[in-house]
Amino acid sequence: MSDRYSSPDFNPTRDLAELVERARYTDLSAAAVDTAKTFLLDTLGCGVAGGTGPRVDALIGAAGGWGEGGQATVWGDSRRLPAPQAALANGYQIHALEWDCVHEPAVVHPMATLIPALMAHAERRSAAGRPVSGRDLLLALALGVEIAAMIGAASKSVMKFFRPATCGGFGVVAGLGSMERLDAATMMHAFGIQYGQTSGTMQAHVEGSLLLGLQVGFNGRAGLSSIDLAMAGLTGPQQILTGMYGYYKLFETEHDIAGWWPKLGQQWQITRVSHKPFPSGRLTHAAVDAIQQARAELGFVVGDVQSMSASVPPLTHRLVGRPDIADPAPNYARLCIPYVSAITLIDGSCGPEAFAGSRLRDPAVHALAARVSVSLDDNPDVNALWPQRFVITLRDGRRWERQITTPIGHPDNPLGRERHLNKFRKCWAIGGMPADQGEALIAKVDALEGCADAAELARLLARQ
Repeated sequence: MSDRYSSPDFNPTRDLAELVERARYTDLSAAAVDTAKTFLLDTLGCGVAGGTGPRVDALIGAAGGWGEGGQATVWGDSRRLPAPQAALANGYQIHALEWDCVHEPAVVHPMATLIPALMAHAERRSAAGRPVSGRDLLLALALGVEIAAMIGAASKSVMKFFRPATCGGFGVVAGLGSMERLDAATMMHAFGIQYGQTSGTMQAHVEGSLLLGLQVGFNGRAGLSSIDLAMAGLTGPQQILTGMYGYYKLFETEHDIAGWWPKLGQQWQITRVSHKPFPSGRLTHAAVDAIQQARAELGFVVGDVQSMSASVPPLTHRLVGRPDIADPAPNYARLCIPYVSAITLIDGSCGPEAFAGSRLRDPAVHALAARVSVSLDDNPDVNALWPQRFVITLRDGRRWERQITTPIGHPDNPLGRERHLNKFRKCWAIGGMPADQGEALIAKVDALEGCADAAELARLLARQ
């Protein structure tokens, strides 16, 4: 370990704050700008589709009673809310269908918490005559992902708290601080105030509760409050990561800061984010990928399948190796390899319709899921997601076996622009939004670096 990182005077939070203070749009690589646009559009599409998710209307109705003013757009809706409540509602919508992108080493969905808060802040600044430029939005987005991903990836602990929410909130503070050009001292207080509001339990993940997506929204909303309070002169603790009661003592008990912090602002973690082509837990995507490869190679139909087995690393086993149950909640089914595999074997793919209504109780799906087994492999890394090994055995004796290390959507196995845009258009249609409005949004994001007011994006997200 470098002497710097082992020194008792070293405060890793200061490195994050100083990066936010000094970073400018011109520091971003071309790849960082391109991927920021890609995942911005992807996230906006997921948020619009997520407006059809469970209890969304009830959430918006409740949030509408928490203060006055319509500062920000509810995506895919005609209603407006105060900026913090819009960040909550849109964050929930983004994660409602489990279709939003993920930074795999961190096990963080960085955009779901970040983008709603950045967009809400851009709208309220536009109304105040202080518009956020497209370049400033792209920089804020890259910094938010950088810091959320770094904090999550540096953990060496078994995950107990929901990192998309906990790490995501710090990313929100970083992005908003960049928009406001805050100095490092103010950023330190903003991070400290955010730490006092940080929340997110894995129990919601285990049970498939709607709290899963709400936690994302809670931390996005908190990020707006943290920035507002820090700018108003309120103070927060300074050693929030490695202090006596810091994040890496209470939320995550082991870390590798020395291995990750030298990368800050160098590689740009936005370029290492993975697409999610299917609306299920990212760790189930290897199973979908494997089945699609096997069907293409062997040409079998679902009635030919005798059994399927998956051998997966510890974190994957804990998060999505859960048993199939007869009447799962949508969030439970999305995070269940046997269920997702059965759907893919029957349908050839895995779409949002697989996690709604009577399909969740389909006896044929559950009968096939019972023939899918998931076992723990001998991978010593408690945070490893891959490789995953699959064996599909057919009734005629044929056996297909494959190890999946970079499933489709991984940055080393990218989705490609055509499939990316197809996914966005499908999300847009699910949300019931006009096609021409969606095409205008694609064009606006493609040319975002030339946009004078990022709030123009929000206007295209409103139902007319």
